[in-house]
Amino acid sequence: MAGDHHQKRFAVLQCAEDPEYVKKKYGGYFGVFVRMLGEEGEAWHVYRVTCGELPDDKEIGVYDGFVITGSCSDAHGNDAWICNLLCFLRRLDSMRKKILGICFGHQILCRALGGKTGRATSGWDIGVTAVHVSSSKLFSSMKIPARLSIFECHRDEVTELPPKAKVLAWSEKTGIEMFECGSHIMGIQGHPEYTKDILLLLIDRLHHRNLIMEKYAEELKASAGAWEPDREAWRRLCIGFLKGTAGLS
Repeated sequence: MAGDHHQKRFAVLQCAEDPEYVKKKYGGYFGVFVRMLGEEGEAWHVYRVTCGELPDDKEIGVYDGFVITGSCSDAHGNDAWICNLLCFLRRLDSMRKKILGICFGHQILCRALGGKTGRATSGWDIGVTAVHVSSSKLFSSMKIPARLSIFECHRDEVTELPPKAKVLAWSEKTGIEMFECGSHIMGIQGHPEYTKDILLLLIDRLHHRNLIMEKYAEELKASAGAWEPDREAWRRLCIGFLKGTAGLS
């Protein structure tokens, strides 16, 4: 189809295994992302990066944008699939493809472009975090408030930005909550796609794997009633970036 009728195509680069609950209720993390970002008339595809799936050279060209998900793995790790993903992301960058990275995706993008990631000195950040958004033309045109709440679930962070990258948001806990590189790359440390039930499920999983203490898990669950992230603003922001023609700054 020619002209304006080009069907937009997006690829989700999935870097986590689906918990059974998320599979049943949402069709996996892929389903969670499509619920947030997908709109009528678009085609969305998933590549299970941990299983060695990545778009080949012919496939790259058909996509208008790529979304990298969270992961249980460390972005500073050197598993084969992580090394393959780093090479792939550098290739997408050289082609100036739109890429949105979430949590692990934000960190791995940073690393692919020459930045640094590692364990956060302040430990885990789980729950709802208020982030301070820098002023930019895109954000003001989308009426994005200067302070946004988002679900977080991470113990790693971006410690050093890639050359030419800019911080777009920070929080009291994390210096780089969002960054942009050129007008085609954006990373978000938090999880705009999460629902409260997914975060509660992950808290249980972290506790069962002895990654967080029981007391911390109980405190988090007790405060969950008050958790209200600004999901609609994040959705607008992510869609505006991924599908808009304008850059961020």
